[in-house]
Amino acid sequence: MPFPFDPHTLAGQIKRWGLDLGFQQIGIATTDLGEHETHLLNWLAAGYHGEMSYMARHGVRRSRPQELLPGALRVITARLDYWPPAGADPHAVLAEPTLAYISRYALGRDYHKVLRQRLQRLAGRIEAEIGPFGYRAFSDSAPVLEKALAQQAGLGWIGKHSNLLDRRAGSWFFLGELYVDLPLPVDPPGSAHCGRCTACLDICPTQAIVAPYQVDARRCISYLTIELHGSIPLEFRRPIGNRIYGCDDCQLVCPWNRFARPTAETDFSPRHSLDNARLVDLFAWSEADFLRRTEGSAIRRIGYERWLRNIAVALGNAPSDTAVVSALQARAAYPSALVREQVQWALAEQAAGWGG
Repeated sequence: MPFPFDPHTLAGQIKRWGLDLGFQQIGIATTDLGEHETHLLNWLAAGYHGEMSYMARHGVRRSRPQELLPGALRVITARLDYWPPAGADPHAVLAEPTLAYISRYALGRDYHKVLRQRLQRLAGRIEAEIGPFGYRAFSDSAPVLEKALAQQAGLGWIGKHSNLLDRRAGSWFFLGELYVDLPLPVDPPGSAHCGRCTACLDICPTQAIVAPYQVDARRCISYLTIELHGSIPLEFRRPIGNRIYGCDDCQLVCPWNRFARPTAETDFSPRHSLDNARLVDLFAWSEADFLRRTEGSAIRRIGYERWLRNIAVALGNAPSDTAVVSALQARAAYPSALVREQVQWALAEQAAGWGG
């Protein structure tokens, strides 16, 4: 039965509608991820996923779109830039150990909500044009190999740090997907342009990029401060420095990010001065403060206990100071054994004057 639309015309319309909705780029890919599935299985076999058991549990569902949308034929991938135009200089924050560094993607509104709503609106535009069709929208919300799909859709290439890169936009962007059962024409895949550069491997504070295109999440500061539920291993506490939620070092050093442009999305503007907040001030937040000031933010997912854990480690790395010691001592008897252990370590570091 012939389709009631011209696939090439519809593909062009989808890309225009995506731009109208505020996306910076739209690409279309097939659902064949065989090569990337092999990479995923090798990564899991090496144990690089750490405590992220859901990665192993989902297994090849990530690389087989038809398991999430039976009948899926194509994947529409959308790019949404997030670099905040008015945020504090990240290099300056990292260089000042009394300040808290939070990954730039988490300074504003939770991107999951922003992307999903926009993808749903894009699906609505398509449906208004051709009638009902099968689709599912994703924004880092299901087992999806989003970077592999984006590469196949021509939105860039997967760099040596495992992030997606685009020669015109760097890597400061989010990705979202629409799985569809439409026979749309596909875009040519992105080609790699890292060359001989190893800046991201060299800069990583914990040497988490164990080889080009291979990240051991168990060593990654983003994993340690967000995904890990227990105590941060001793060997990584000093290298974490003042990073309390995620890490951007591999992106900050990437030469391609000189082409990144600030986002026009006000949703991604920094909230509550979290782009350059003092560690002692954040450590003084009550749980009610934390819940109120992280409402609608990706930061809330780690919970108050891990928030305190992370800041305690950063305070241990701060220059020796009476205000820091006082802040730590105020939490020395905190009900959580996890927090108490990190606080005691931080107090010992302060007593030893390591930070100074």
